Amino acid sequence: MSTFADPAILQVIKSRTVPVAIDQAYQRRQQDAEGVFYRKIAGKSPRNNFQGTTQGLFIAAPDGTFLGYTNSRVPKHVLKIINQSLEKYQPAQVAVLARGKSDLQYNPVPPEGGLVLRVQAKVLGGYEKTDNPHRQMEIDAISRDNLWLSRAEHEALVTGLFPPAVAERIARFHLIDNTRGEPPMWAKEQIRALDIKLHGGTVTGRAHVETDDHLRGYQPEFLGYIEAGNGVVTRFDLVAKGLFWGEGTYTRNAPKGKFPLAISFSLADGTDIADRVPPQASRGWINGYMKP
Repeated sequence: MSTFADPAILQVIKSRTVPVAIDQAYQRRQQDAEGVFYRKIAGKSPRNNFQGTTQGLFIAAPDGTFLGYTNSRVPKHVLKIINQSLEKYQPAQVAVLARGKSDLQYNPVPPEGGLVLRVQAKVLGGYEKTDNPHRQMEIDAISRDNLWLSRAEHEALVTGLFPPAVAERIARFHLIDNTRGEPPMWAKEQIRALDIKLHGGTVTGRAHVETDDHLRGYQPEFLGYIEAGNGVVTRFDLVAKGLFWGEGTYTRNAPKGKFPLAISFSLADGTDIADRVPPQASRGWINGYMKP
């Protein structure tokens, strides 16, 4: 069971807190009111080096007073720190913070007239059985990311063309195993083969990405369907499935050898607030990520 699927944690969060999910890689760098407020909280925690990750769960009062921190994902540990923090909390009147001007480098928005695709990855096998609950969460994990397409790329799909820039963006930034943490992306020269075709609404193809030392790689095949009407894409369902091997600095404990990994791409409809979250690979350089 994942941390925030635990009934006890859900109950206390929904009844006694205002939950906020962020990507700390943005807030710890942002030069605006939001960044200042976040650093006020995190600066009082054990994760107070803003030159490195400040990943974790922070509990704070509305004025930014630090109350508690944990980086555990084990439900009983998380529930304990939440309850301990709530015991410290002293309700008080707090003035509304002035938002001011946002740091645009870390507040990108989806391209106007483009597309947002939800990307999810799942390791389908290869893990050894375990009684460790933290390890079991890694085994069961399904990751979440977004893929952004420009207006011109959207228009190309409507006409029946699969833009090469979209294929390369998928290969470099989304054919990754991000089910256990922050993954390394692929360099352009690590794309050994890439062929994605759209014909009659059906997407087929294959890819091969691999490091020079051969310690990490992925060789998936693609199958999917794209439909359009009235000048817009109405369906985008694509799956990449194949054997992955290796791990990154922050994605340790991968299955041994080659293991099956599937990655799905589906059209976002904007009903989920997470649909506006920038792609993980675009941090601080959205123009580089979107480069045609």
